[in-house]
Formats: sequence, structure tokens, C-alpha cells
Amino acid sequence: MSKPLLRIVFAGTPDFSSIHLKALIDSKHQLLAVYTQPDRPAGRGKKLQASPVKRMAEQSSLPVYQPASLKEEAEQQRLAELGADVMVVVAYGLILPQAVLDAPRLGCLNVHASLLPRWRGAAPIQRAIEAGDDSTGVTIMQMDAGLDTGDMLGSATCPIAATATAATLHDELAALGAPLLLRVLDDLPAHQRSGCKQDDMLVTYASKILKPEAEIDWRQDARLLDRRIRAFNPFPVCFTTLGAERVKVWQARPASTVAAPEAPGTILRADNQGILVNCGSGQLSIQRLQLPGGRPLTSEQILNARSAQFAVGTLFGAPVASHN
Repeated sequence: MSKPLLRIVFAGTPDFSSIHLKALIDSKHQLLAVYTQPDRPAGRGKKLQASPVKRMAEQSSLPVYQPASLKEEAEQQRLAELGADVMVVVAYGLILPQAVLDAPRLGCLNVHASLLPRWRGAAPIQRAIEAGDDSTGVTIMQMDAGLDTGDMLGSATCPIAATATAATLHDELAALGAPLLLRVLDDLPAHQRSGCKQDDMLVTYASKILKPEAEIDWRQDARLLDRRIRAFNPFPVCFTTLGAERVKVWQARPASTVAAPEAPGTILRADNQGILVNCGSGQLSIQRLQLPGGRPLTSEQILNARSAQFAVGTLFGAPVASHN
């Protein structure tokens, strides 16, 4: 005898969420409605843009709700009236009040892009790379009132490659999380009965990425800077200054760990192998960068056009002129 289908409400916003929504659309379960954040202005024209989840839902003719908050009683009542067995939440971006957590018959599940309790919070993918973790994963969690504190119903592990960026790891984890979610949903009561409490002694927090963090401090270790550049690709993208220009660094790699006498930020070499920059410890070879008004280019492409700007002895990290 086949297990009964679940009536599901989905809540999510970015690409990571839409991949899980697509898996649910293609599954045997019934999607009642989709919640996503309100359309936001984006691009140079600041036109309102629908989230990836909204676009996915509309392609499948699913009802879409976009409240600015779920704290209003009317919104909570509307959700309760959907009569869902479970609500699946994937990077939704809004706080769920207790009334919402209690509304579905089997509660609310969250798909979190880390191996809880490590990296609770807003930026688990980026913080795992930045910290130099060897592996991470996806956890399906029964939601409660805390921040990623609920019982774990299932998990899957993913190694972090030495060249992984937030973009590449995002895609790997999304591909891992979608089938994991379906496995949990297909026998949800059993997974809830065997749920595992998180060990509070192992908790770490993945704080939200702030743009000022992306400025490169050349006094730091080259290996740390490499990890941060990869963690902040594609957002907010690490940057440094060169004269009066702000330069974005999309890709780099640690080079020699031998100390050099030049000041941190000094260009030691610039050729088709990269732009070698001295750091507080070791050196970093910039492989891909972006000048103001341009697109990301390899260091070789940049040097073909503007080699004088990156001459040996030039210093990265001087303050940008105030008019910029």
C-alpha cells in the first residue's frame, strides 16, 4: 500500500528555494500554495522583479502569496485555512510566528544549507568556505521558535573543494537538498519520530554577509583571503583599491608562503600566470578581476590592455578618492 500524499504549502525566495520547489512540483505530493517575499526593485532601472520562487510557481499555475510579514492575524488565518499537512520553508527570509509554525498538521520543515548545529543563521554556505571547512551539507529540520534550533530529521554531506565558490557550492547543495527533502517527506511521520536533537555545544553562527567585509585587508594571510574571495563570489564580491579605482577580485589563489619584505598589497609580479600580491603572510595570485565600468576578465586580459597600471611595486589598498 502506497503512503498517502501530503498537502504542502511552500515558502521560499531565491534560486536555492526554487530548485526545491521544482522537486516538489514534480513529486507525488500536492502543492496548495507558494509563499515568497514581495517583488523587489532590481537592476539599473530599479524595476520590480519577481523572485525565482514566484516565477517557478507561476509557470506551474500555483497560487502565490507575498505578504510583507506573517505577523498579522489575517495572514495567519489565510495560511491556516489552506489546510496543509506540512509547510516546507527554504530560504524564505521572513520570520514565522508560532501561530504559523502550529498551523500545518505536521508542522513546518526547513531545508538548511549546513550540517546543523554548525552554521545556523543567514549565510551558512559563505561562512563554511570562509572558515576553511572540509565539508558541509544540508539538514532537514523540524522548525521551532528558535533560530535553526529544531530537531534534525535528515541530512546529507558534501565535501568543499579547494576551489569552491559560494556559487558552485550553492549549486551542489541545492542538488543534494532537493532529493533529501523528498525522502524525508515520503515518510515524514517516521522521520519526526526519530528526529535528533541538536548538540548545543557544537553550535556556530553564520552571520549575514555585510558589504564592508568584502574589502581586502592585505595584511591578512593569503590563505584566508583566498577563502574569503571564494566565499563572497558571486556576492558581495571582494574588492580592493588601486589608486583612485575600486577593483573587484573574483578569483585568486594562494601562492608562495615565503615571506617577502615588501609591504602588504604590493604587486610582486604581473604576467600571464596572474597578478602576484604580497600579503601579511604569503602571497596571493589574482586570476580574475573587474575594473570599474567593465566586466570580469582574466588577469591576462587585463594586463594586455592596462599592464602599466599593474606594474611591479604598485600598491593595492590605498584609499579611494572621496569623489568616488
